[in-house]
Amino acid sequence: MNKTTVLKFGGSSVSTIEKIKSISTSLKDRVEKGEKLIVVVSAMGKTTDSLLNQVNQITSNPDVRELDTLLAIGEQTTISLMAITLNDIGVKSRSLTGLQAGIKTFGQHTKSKIADIDSIFLKNELNEFDVLVVAGFQGYNENLEITTLGRGGSDTSAVALAASLNAPCEIYTDVTGVFSTDPRIFPNAKKLEQVSYEEMLELSALGAGVLETRCVEIAKNYNVPLYLGKTLSEEKGTWIMESSNLLEKKIVTGAALDKDILHVTLSCKDCSTMFVKDLFDKLDEFGVNIDMISQVISNNIINISFTCKDTDRNFLNRSLENLSTSYPNIDCSIDSSCCKVSIVGSGMRDVSGVAARAFRTLCKNGIEFLQVTTSEISISFALKKDDGKEAIRLLCLEFNI
Repeated sequence: MNKTTVLKFGGSSVSTIEKIKSISTSLKDRVEKGEKLIVVVSAMGKTTDSLLNQVNQITSNPDVRELDTLLAIGEQTTISLMAITLNDIGVKSRSLTGLQAGIKTFGQHTKSKIADIDSIFLKNELNEFDVLVVAGFQGYNENLEITTLGRGGSDTSAVALAASLNAPCEIYTDVTGVFSTDPRIFPNAKKLEQVSYEEMLELSALGAGVLETRCVEIAKNYNVPLYLGKTLSEEKGTWIMESSNLLEKKIVTGAALDKDILHVTLSCKDCSTMFVKDLFDKLDEFGVNIDMISQVISNNIINISFTCKDTDRNFLNRSLENLSTSYPNIDCSIDSSCCKVSIVGSGMRDVSGVAARAFRTLCKNGIEFLQVTTSEISISFALKKDDGKEAIRLLCLEFNI
């Protein structure tokens, strides 16, 4: 079989018929050079936002199964339009929903995870068709229900398809690559020609919105060559790869700002440590992804603080409601006025004093932090939301990124 490549185009890239036509022409050029293509697409433009706005006119707490059924419409519209366009210009193409492509999922509706992909079916389809246009962001569960993969789900779909076919993956969007931080926050941010899987994983998990964490994790686990570039641009993008292949390891590679976090504090008087176990069991049961955690026990009161994504608010509330049946005397506060600022770099492993420089930079500029957490290659601070952009600017200047 000819070389197979998986390409993914984001919502802004396919927001109009004109853009779909332009992308289809570029795909035809690649097919004529001997490639077989799997093209993963998102919903056009603001389609998903429009669908959610319609739901919000009905309820703030929709049934998640029905929400998945609704949201899948967006990607299905795009795949049909692109397949129609490709066939019209002489490229033998077929559109596939997540179910038709054999993308099996498990877990909660609206945030499912990929369990398996029917790669044999896809290979057989590529024998007959030059381009398969696959709906990103969706799959199906053991009950044959439509499921969606949550934020960045189309990226995850694309990399999972590439892993199943042992193919490279190219992700195209409206940015020219991975930058050291968001150029909208720090205009002098530098574009990275290369970044390691582990650094990109940290940056994604800590709030950099360029790539979703799960897609980078799959790329790392299956060693999928991953490229991020701007749609239909000649400008060179960014390759994400094994750290051993990097030409240079920086002390600090990038900085991330996550404005969509909740800072949760729980107090339980006269509770045993079983309270902590039960709390995190409930959070796990409802799929709430926890980040920073701190615990203080004083005067027989257990105080637990943690952060989670604002998008998990409904699941968080349900977790705490369930917990309150066993612990009716819990005091709880949920602060949505916080953000998380992080610096990431594989060079941190071998260089001392990075944390001291970061603390000193924030403190001398009067920026206070609520919590701090570290890994081998990252340091994160929970700050007041109003301080987030200035903290990013100061850290980028301090570490020359």
